[in-house]
Amino acid sequence: MTKLQFLRAVIKNNAVTCIAFVLALATAFIVPPDGEYIGYFDFKTLTCLFCTLAVVCALRNVRFFYTLARKIVKGFKTARMSVIGIVYITFLGSMLLANDMALLTFLPLGFFVLHTTGKEKYMAFTFIMQNIAANLGGMLTPFGNPQNLYLYSKFNIPDLEFMGIMLPPFLLSVGLITLCCIIFVKPEPLSLEGDDYNTPWGRVAVYLALFALSIVIVFRVIPFWIGLAVIPIVLLFIDRRALLNVDYGLLLTFVFFFIFSGNMARIEAVRDFFSWLLDKNTLVFSALSCQFISNVPSAILLSQFTENYRELLLGVNVGGTGTIIASLASLITFRSYAMHNPGKSGSYLLKFSAFNFAFLAILTVFCLVI
Repeated sequence: MTKLQFLRAVIKNNAVTCIAFVLALATAFIVPPDGEYIGYFDFKTLTCLFCTLAVVCALRNVRFFYTLARKIVKGFKTARMSVIGIVYITFLGSMLLANDMALLTFLPLGFFVLHTTGKEKYMAFTFIMQNIAANLGGMLTPFGNPQNLYLYSKFNIPDLEFMGIMLPPFLLSVGLITLCCIIFVKPEPLSLEGDDYNTPWGRVAVYLALFALSIVIVFRVIPFWIGLAVIPIVLLFIDRRALLNVDYGLLLTFVFFFIFSGNMARIEAVRDFFSWLLDKNTLVFSALSCQFISNVPSAILLSQFTENYRELLLGVNVGGTGTIIASLASLITFRSYAMHNPGKSGSYLLKFSAFNFAFLAILTVFCLVI
């Protein structure tokens, strides 16, 4: 393979990372690097992302998800019910773990269920539904999505009011996701080949404890640097291969998008433009801004120009559907799918866009009329 062929392969396999790099570099010419750049980065998110990726790799190495997949198949018996079960688990996980953590935890489960049963034809659909479930399931709780936590704190929104605002679109999301699973997945019987795997439950217990540590960091019970110190050291002695298998391209993608979003928020013309749009319709234009600079930066940026937290909250949650960068959690799904299904990224993005824009349109209209 020539150097040019190697470069093309790297770009093809890391297309989103390369796009994020180009966007970050382009905005860096408009907003030259300075001391404020350090404030762009959510180090807690990056730490949790790294730690969870490492632990998931360790669990994959002991075939934990294979074992869990066998139990799901035996319990649900059909492709339709298994997919619904996986998507619901992701939905509930996003309410408790946050959307990105839920995807990191349960995407491998979806892959193993479909791969081990020979139902790869439902892989793209299942990943897309898990992605939508993670983004929309997290809307119900203040800690389910990062933008929720920010707006909840900034506007000091009462707990019951917060859940009252988000409950109607949450319930509609559950109904839409369930309907999609019923329509697009047939009730085909599932069967597993191969014998049960002798799972090393001792190591699994250690890895689950490390995963619990990552979750504790998410809830800010302990400083994030403790997890960054403990988890890599433990894995270095128990399973250093897990550290090598971490998707560092995904971490770089987040870094580049943090730079891009931070720079966009500092461009006066962009700020003036969003201020003008919010005067027209906060909900619609907050959802629209997510399509270009993602929901978390949109929440941070737009909260400077409006006190209408109800519509802003609805907009940046519903706006998590749509484009691949509307929610950075969607990049996790895309990278995971591309890793397991090389050469199918284009068809995945077409299906992803079709489902996500449909959800975006339905939910936006619904939120406008309630």
